[in-house]
Amino acid sequence: MATHRTLKPGPGREANDIWQGKLSAVGDMGQQAESAPSALDAFIEDKSGFAGQASPHHALALQVQYDLQYQHDWTSINIHTHPDPSSSSGTNQLSRPLISGLPARHVYIHPDEQVQILKQGLTEKDVPVEREWVLPTHLRKKWSLRGFAEVFDAIDETPPDDNAQDKQAEETSGYQRARKRGKRLLMAVVNDDSTIVYYIIHDGIVKPRQN
Repeated sequence: MATHRTLKPGPGREANDIWQGKLSAVGDMGQQAESAPSALDAFIEDKSGFAGQASPHHALALQVQYDLQYQHDWTSINIHTHPDPSSSSGTNQLSRPLISGLPARHVYIHPDEQVQILKQGLTEKDVPVEREWVLPTHLRKKWSLRGFAEVFDAIDETPPDDNAQDKQAEETSGYQRARKRGKRLLMAVVNDDSTIVYYIIHDGIVKPRQN
């Protein structure tokens, strides 16, 4: 993971670093006025009503959604603020929003599933991509095993899918999944310069993938 300065953030430090309006200096007296909103700012404003009113965690989730949608071609993207009804989290609301969506290509295929694909005479391109969970977070956020466990307890293996086209693609592909996928998510780590790095996080021990 990328290194960063050793800095102990005070309360709300991560939240304050997530999203800030941009100002530009105007005039000889150093007067400042709002600059023209960027495409990201406009996206957050459109999705939340007004960017300044979006909670820090929700604004962070929207920033990741924007990156997934326009940089990585994800579709059917949803933001979740409540755990799955069948989860064992024991809470009515997630501590931070989660994202689910359909990637443009496979994010991960389990080694055992790779074998099944070959046995069925198919290639990875013949297998429909699966919806994935995404956990938006900031680089300054320090995670613990308990924190990850709480997230996994609040989700099901597969994100809910209300898109009929996605379900139809799965049914008409001719591929029969022979195993459960297990719980996994993409951890979207947002840096101070707005760059985002994605890490695959599994719930438990997983066999290394064969390349």
